Amino acid sequence: MKGRRLGNDNYKPKVLHTCGARPACLVNASMTYCGNNQIYAFGGFDRDTDEVYNHVLKLDLGSLQWTLVDNYGDIPGVRMGHTACLWQGDKLLIHGGENEHREYLSDVVIFDLKTAHWTSPDIRGPIPRGRARHAATVYDEKLFILGGLTGAENYALDEICYLDLRTWTWSRSWSFVGRFDHSAWVWGGRLWVFGGLGPDMERTGELWWLDLKSSPAFKTTPEYGPLSPQINNNRVAPSPRSAFAQFNQPQPMVTGSTGYTANSSSIQVRAAAMAPRPIAPGAIASMRFISGPNVPSQSLGTHFHVYSSGALLDFVTPADTIRPSECNLSALELDPLQWQKLAEGSEIFDPGYRWHYCAINEDGTKAWLLGCANDTPENGAGVFEEYLSDVLPLDLRRFGLLGNDLTPEPYVDQGKLPASDRHASSNLNGLGADLAIMFDKSPESGSGSDFTVTGERDDEIDDGTLITPLSNTVNETQQFLAPDASTSAPIYVHKLILQARWPHFTRVYAAQMAEFHIKKMHIPEPYTVVRAFLYYLYTDSIARHPEFCPSLAEVAGLLVMSNIYDMPRLRLLCIHRLSREVDVETAAVVWDRAGVAGEEWLRRRAASFCLTHWGRLVRTEGFRRLSRQSMMELCEVIDVEGRVVGGEELEVVGGLGGGKFGFGGSGRILAKSRTSIPGVQLGEEMEDIESVEDEGMEMN
Repeated sequence: MKGRRLGNDNYKPKVLHTCGARPACLVNASMTYCGNNQIYAFGGFDRDTDEVYNHVLKLDLGSLQWTLVDNYGDIPGVRMGHTACLWQGDKLLIHGGENEHREYLSDVVIFDLKTAHWTSPDIRGPIPRGRARHAATVYDEKLFILGGLTGAENYALDEICYLDLRTWTWSRSWSFVGRFDHSAWVWGGRLWVFGGLGPDMERTGELWWLDLKSSPAFKTTPEYGPLSPQINNNRVAPSPRSAFAQFNQPQPMVTGSTGYTANSSSIQVRAAAMAPRPIAPGAIASMRFISGPNVPSQSLGTHFHVYSSGALLDFVTPADTIRPSECNLSALELDPLQWQKLAEGSEIFDPGYRWHYCAINEDGTKAWLLGCANDTPENGAGVFEEYLSDVLPLDLRRFGLLGNDLTPEPYVDQGKLPASDRHASSNLNGLGADLAIMFDKSPESGSGSDFTVTGERDDEIDDGTLITPLSNTVNETQQFLAPDASTSAPIYVHKLILQARWPHFTRVYAAQMAEFHIKKMHIPEPYTVVRAFLYYLYTDSIARHPEFCPSLAEVAGLLVMSNIYDMPRLRLLCIHRLSREVDVETAAVVWDRAGVAGEEWLRRRAASFCLTHWGRLVRTEGFRRLSRQSMMELCEVIDVEGRVVGGEELEVVGGLGGGKFGFGGSGRILAKSRTSIPGVQLGEEMEDIESVEDEGMEMN
């Protein structure tokens, strides 16, 4: 039976055209994926009509049909720049925004997706300042609110507070970081903030985080009376527009197409003068990325920031302010704090479209960009009407992202509980940590093993870089090895675990093939790869292990085996680790194994890494162990007009440790720029340049 190919097969997302009641390209509306293949849009500002809306629209991603949702109950007033968070799987939490009078709102309203009914909960505690273009996220039954614009002068708030969703009580406000139009999410017990504009009104690439687990203030229920003296229900006079306001002043009391009067009955908090607030409890840190080949510039193009799989994703989409070659999909891995470029813009985006919104599912495996074509038709009156007429669906698993369910939390947050009763700490889950001690132990040791597996004999078992040709088929007919066949040392395992974890073994054993009778199996793959594969069956982990998975060469072999035996979870784990840990020593091996497994995206990524480090790569043992055919194929990846750049010319164009042909600027420029970083001495920098060559950064 031929292994099912699970690769990308030159995957490129396709733009889909929507139909129905398509909304205009609204500004500062909310677009939220709410499950069941549906995206909900609420509110926003129409630049063509100068209207602020409170419409609710739904996009069915199956039929690509937009519909206007009839909604009932305590319908909120019109607004833009609000936040919408999915809560309990079937409700939207709407907070704040700016109404048609340019007043900042601070109310919380709930939209039930099942009944299309609006409700306003009975809020207690100190109502925070009204704001718009802020960030919100739900974590541990708390709605966290960060930053935003407020006040007559539209200044950037640095506040953070939360609403306890069990008691509907606001906490007090603390000072954190001043931002608006930014993104916020929680991962690893930390609240992360990235992007947006700061008090200086310039776009920033700073990353901030606040430790939520180190302070009781984020764990206890706020205790306040039913109302706070901060509340002021009086309307605020319309404020003059600031330098960065986006719209013309609309006329008050506009009636939208829904028939709802554009009222502002929501609680409005008068923005008083900025008063000093205590700093948020818990450890606070920040990092600023200065340069690097994979660090996207936040000042160019249109960016969409979303969280998935322990990483911040940055979609750098086409715009008038950026060249098509500068568009890409990048990811900031939050554990090592390292930027990775997952795909070039040409692999994802069609230059004939521009995108206005991004939505992502809760699992972090799929995302959707919503926008329109650059060439929009006239409406007959010489006016070009723009609608959210197009959607670009993206399968993020194609770019090596595991999804939130498969991405482990940082080990530092797992240390509060022992891995199991027998292991105080481990990078495995409790069951995996216990089963690992029984792996590859002979029956005489009392392990209870009742089956043996062998692989191809390696002349250098301890050398994880030895690669032998792997098969791409699974033969489920009975096979007997010749009595004098040379195999590896036996690996002692348990039938029960193999049957529960390995579908191929289950089929073979159910058919009572030769392996059933002799209680042995031979896998024609390298011994080190077979051992790593069986260890994965016991532990559900392919993390680095000094004995069972010592290098990326074994992981590359596991990728091929995941394709042969049709094991999608193992495939995702392998792609995730290989794409992020590829280095000079193993890049050629990863490229070769990705080709065997049919993983075109990973192969292109590895090929790009190989060409960038060609001089070092051809001197590695992994490259020399490639077959002649593989070497020729890798050499042919080079452009027909390509040539080797070296010596003084390489230094000029930015190589020898930097630039387009290396790692970010010439050696002299890099050293000069890094001497301006506080706390870094030039001597220390030159000694450690190899360890931080991926990108310069400042950290507080």
